[in-house]
Parts: sequence; structure tokens; C-alpha cells
Amino acid sequence: MSFTIAVSGKGGTGKTTLSGMILRYLLEKGRGPILAVDADSNSNLNEVLGVEVHATIGDAREMMKEDVPTGMTKDIWFEYKVQQALIEKKGFDLIVMGRPEGPGCYCAANTLARKCLDLLTGNYRSIVIDNEAGMEHFSRLTTRDVDLLFIVSDPSRRSILTASRIRELIRELNLRILREVLIVNRAQGELPADVLEEIQRQKLELGGTIPVDEAIYQYDLDGKPTFQLPEESKAVQAARQIFEKYIQ
Repeated sequence: MSFTIAVSGKGGTGKTTLSGMILRYLLEKGRGPILAVDADSNSNLNEVLGVEVHATIGDAREMMKEDVPTGMTKDIWFEYKVQQALIEKKGFDLIVMGRPEGPGCYCAANTLARKCLDLLTGNYRSIVIDNEAGMEHFSRLTTRDVDLLFIVSDPSRRSILTASRIRELIRELNLRILREVLIVNRAQGELPADVLEEIQRQKLELGGTIPVDEAIYQYDLDGKPTFQLPEESKAVQAARQIFEKYIQ
């Protein structure tokens, strides 16, 4: 059975960089085969991983408005397009959900997308899902059956409150997410007392903190994938300590 890790949180907190670190950790631990899912409409997980994207599920969804080729059902055609969008790399595969829906109702297309992803994920031991910012993806039920959810926050009270609202929405929607863990990213030293008090007040499980790391900013400036950060990176080392506690 697959072990699914999802990453969510307030925009700009470093979710996608963390997703890349999770994938790297799983590869190092031999937890393959691994499927990385970029479920953010502002797709950039491929940039973190250093991978080029040639097609997305969003592209296939848009093509649903056109005629399906003769002799093919919508289900078969869509599954074929999903397989075409799968990017195969050494040690992992990547699939990108792509842009959000345009005007009109595309419920049938979304249902097909989820069905195809369900079929796809059965072929992998580990799955990493980089979700879009906020809570919309949960209310649309595009994130389901998650074993471990990392909710990423920056060291501010507002971001902690966003993390708490994500957890509450999960419970309201009765989603199957077995464990939710808070990670505070871009910390500068020890967390302030008021932030720690808010975490306790909201009854969030603090998995750990990841410090500000200039190497990440430099890699971004240079256009280098942060997936390739050196071992001595402060952020990589801190993230690994967290993963060792929660990813068995």
C-alpha cells in the first residue's frame, strides 16, 4: 500500500521547497518508486526538482471540451492523456495538475482526473503531493487518503492561525488524513514565546522548525533546483531531522 505525504499551508511559506526535500529524503531512504504530484495551480515543483514539464492534467481537462477520438471512451482517452503527462525521472515520476478550471462546470472531468490518479498512485510505494496555498484544495476534495500531512507555516501568529484553520477544515470534511504535523519554516533562532503559545492554544503538533537558509535564496537567484542543495545546508539538515521522526 502507498504511503502518501501531502504538504499544505499559507502561501509563500516554502511548501514547494519542502516537498522537494521530502522527495529527496525518500530517495535517500530507498522508499521508491515515488510519485510526486504538483497539485498547485501555480505549478513550480518541477523547477525545484530540475524537471521540464511537457504536459499537465489541466491540458487534458481542457481537451475534454473537444471531441474524443473515434473508437475511444472518455475514460480511456483521459487515462491515456494522464499517462502522457507523466514525467519519468531516475528514482521518481512527476505529474502536474496544471491550471484551474475555466468558466463552467467541469465536475465530470475532475472526477475522471481523480479516478486516473487513484489508478496511477497504486503503482507507487511513496507519494508526495505539493498542494496549492490555503484550503481550497481540501474543500474540493482533491486531497484525499493522506497518511501524513505537513502543514507549513512561517514564524508568525497569522500563519499559525491559517494552519489551525486547515486542520479544522480537514475535520469538518471528514477527510482521511491520519496525522497532521506543523512545520515552522524560515525560523530565525528560537520561536518567539507568543508564537509557541499560539501553537499550544490551537493544539497543533509542532514537528520542528527549519531555519532561514541563504543557500536556498542563492539557488533560486541562480536558477538552480533546490532539490540539489548541498548536504551541509542548514535547511536540509533540519528538515531531515523532522522527516526521521515522522516518515517511517
